[in-house]
Amino acid sequence: MKIISVVGARPNFIKVAPFIRAIEHHNRQYRAGLEHILVHTGQHYDVEMSSSFFKALHIPEADINLGIGSGSHAEQVGQTMIEFEKVLRAEKPDWIVVVGDVNCTLACSVTAKKECIKCCHIEAGLRSGDMTMPEEINRVVTDRVCDLLLTPDELSYENLRKEGMPEERIQFVGNIMIDTLEAEREKAKNLSIEHVVEENALVGRPDHALAISECAQMYGVMTLHRPSNVDSPLVLGPLMDFLCGEICSDMLLIWPVHPRTEKNLKKFGLWEKAIRTPNLILLKPIGYHEMLRLSMGAKIMLTDSGGLQEECCVLGTPCLTLRWNTERPVTLKEYGGASVLVGNSVNRIREEYRKALAEDKRPIRPKLWDGNTASRCLAAICGVSKL
Repeated sequence: MKIISVVGARPNFIKVAPFIRAIEHHNRQYRAGLEHILVHTGQHYDVEMSSSFFKALHIPEADINLGIGSGSHAEQVGQTMIEFEKVLRAEKPDWIVVVGDVNCTLACSVTAKKECIKCCHIEAGLRSGDMTMPEEINRVVTDRVCDLLLTPDELSYENLRKEGMPEERIQFVGNIMIDTLEAEREKAKNLSIEHVVEENALVGRPDHALAISECAQMYGVMTLHRPSNVDSPLVLGPLMDFLCGEICSDMLLIWPVHPRTEKNLKKFGLWEKAIRTPNLILLKPIGYHEMLRLSMGAKIMLTDSGGLQEECCVLGTPCLTLRWNTERPVTLKEYGGASVLVGNSVNRIREEYRKALAEDKRPIRPKLWDGNTASRCLAAICGVSKL
């Protein structure tokens, strides 16, 4: 059986790494059986960052790189479909495996079905209900066309069932991102906060070392990249006032800054405020282990990243999700998780921030978030193939 796995952006790398290991383990155990081809669409066009993630997570070099690069949603989807169609006609695989909700997930699943090739979606059934988010459109369309839908939690399974998906196409397998977390936890734990900051400082300041030594036992972490949070000065300005004026008065705040966010901070005249605020440490985009290390030791996480919501849940790190909705409700406190939706309302963020400071870490592990999801994914694909 020949399987093609598709990745296009950093979140995909974290999800595909354990799946590749599961295939390698299967072939060692049974001394053959599965041919695997890894296709990188190049949707994430920072070659250096892609390479560092591949190396850190022990992902073999992609067999095929489509080199799609940046562009509008339509450009990325269209170019990916054109190039991926050529791959399918040349390789004639039995299965296509797509992960997550980026543009290549949509493009490659639709192309596979037009070529009458079976397609499996790992991380199926996630829904935010917000069709203004491109990722939501990608999720809904991908799930509609795929032959096998592998869900990370029981809520996602129910979403698909309510949408009328035949139950024989759905299997609850758990969260494949947690496979990577568990496999890399010890390596991340051995990193020092000082090392992470020194190696990745975006702006060097003489007070960095002092701040870390004095505050390492009480620090927060933030990531911010979504257009709804960073594309308007009317939103980003008040957020910066709160971060710099209140959080940084309480603790060290470590902020790996997304390129889009850095660009807008400068555009809106907020950059000087950021680099001059005591207790605010700005980092370049960082690797998987470095981010995991920061999350493991943080008193609080402020983020608009879905993946970090999931990791904070398992790590027990109180998480303020800077969004008004989430496709991962299993991570929310009302479902037993560690995250609270706060949007970008400063009053709401302040209220939940004060509550979070009084909390102790309490790791939560939803059902089947056990580090063995990849093997269940592969078993599901092999099982369907035998029917």
